Amino acid sequence: MKCPYCADTNTQVVDTRENEEGDTVRRRRRCLSCDKRFTTYERVELQLPHLVKKNGSRTEYDRDKVLASMMLALRKRPVATESIDAAIDRIEEKLVTLGEREVPSDRVGELVMRELKKLDKIAYIRFASVYRNFADVEEFSDVIREVKKPRTRRPGS
Repeated sequence: MKCPYCADTNTQVVDTRENEEGDTVRRRRRCLSCDKRFTTYERVELQLPHLVKKNGSRTEYDRDKVLASMMLALRKRPVATESIDAAIDRIEEKLVTLGEREVPSDRVGELVMRELKKLDKIAYIRFASVYRNFADVEEFSDVIREVKKPRTRRPGS
């Protein structure tokens, strides 16, 4: 593994951990040249379907694009990186289990929204407002009502 700081290939694994599902291995490494530490992730490379965009063009699935869009929605929100990685893993698992060679890109968007709804309601609303391209305030209000939990009444009130 090449050091991202000095590009030396002489690195040492300091710590290795599997995630809870056992499908990703996280390794902490130390460069023996510059002594800096960095993290690498090892996961099975799956054959993910190509995405068909609304205009009919096709593109490869890109985990980094999904991560970037989720991170934008989750900006300044208290969600652990591990939770985000696990959510993306679930999205990819769902795409693989579909068994399709191509899927509409909006299917990925819906999967992202489902995961964001579980992770953080504010991030879900942020993503939905851009993804669904709300035409008016009423559509925005509908999404807020959707995620709002009914308040439980206190005894004696």
